[in-house]
Amino acid sequence: MSEIPETSDETPDPLFIYLHGFASSPGSKKAQFFKDRLAVRGITLHIPDLNVPNFEHLTLSTMIARTAEEAQSAPNAQINLIGSSMGGLLALHFADRHREVHVSRLFLMAPAFDMYQNRRRTLGAEGMAAWKATGQLATYHYGSQQTRQLHHGLMDDMAAYDSFAVDLPQPMVIYHGRNDASVDYHDSERFAESRPNVTLRLVDSDHELLDQLEPMWAEAVRFWQI
Repeated sequence: MSEIPETSDETPDPLFIYLHGFASSPGSKKAQFFKDRLAVRGITLHIPDLNVPNFEHLTLSTMIARTAEEAQSAPNAQINLIGSSMGGLLALHFADRHREVHVSRLFLMAPAFDMYQNRRRTLGAEGMAAWKATGQLATYHYGSQQTRQLHHGLMDDMAAYDSFAVDLPQPMVIYHGRNDASVDYHDSERFAESRPNVTLRLVDSDHELLDQLEPMWAEAVRFWQI
C-alpha cells in the first residue's frame, strides 16, 4: 500500500521584505531600524540589494525581477512589503506585475511614484537633456559612498510604468514629509485621494523621515498586527 503524503493546515509565516531607495543599499538607516525592531519580535526582515544588475545599469524592471526572486524564497507566504522612496515605487509595481504572489500589505515611506518628474525637478530640463544625450549621469551613491555613472536606460525603462494607473486592493500606509525636497508629497496625496484602501500620513519631516522612525514603527505594528 502506498503511503499517503502528510498535509498541513498551517498557514505559512508572513514574509517581510524591505525595498531600499534609489542610490541606497541594504545598510540604510531605516532598513536597519526595521530589521532590529522586527528581530525583537522574532521576525526576519529580508533586505535584498536592489542595485541590479549594478547601479550603473539599474532599471525598475531589474529591481522587480530581484524582488520576485526574494519572494520566491518563501512560496505561498503572505508578503508584507516595506518600501522607501524608489523602493516604494518598486513595491507598488511589483505587487501589480506579480499578482500571483501573495502580497498582503504595503508600508511605503516617501514613495517616488513619479520617478521621471523627481529627476526632472532635481536636474532641470537641461540636465535631463544632457543625461539623455550622453547616456550617463554622474550620481552619488550613498550606499557605496562614491560617485558612479548611471545610464539613461533607467528613464527609458520607467516609461513602461504609470503609478497612478495602478489599482491594488491591498491595504497600504504611506508616510510622507511635507518638507520632502526629493519627492513631492503631493504625488502621495494624488495617489491616495481616490483609493479608500490607502492611509496617508503627512508629517512635518524631510525625505529621509528619520525623525519619524518611532511613530512609523508604532503605526507599522498596528498595521501588521504583530
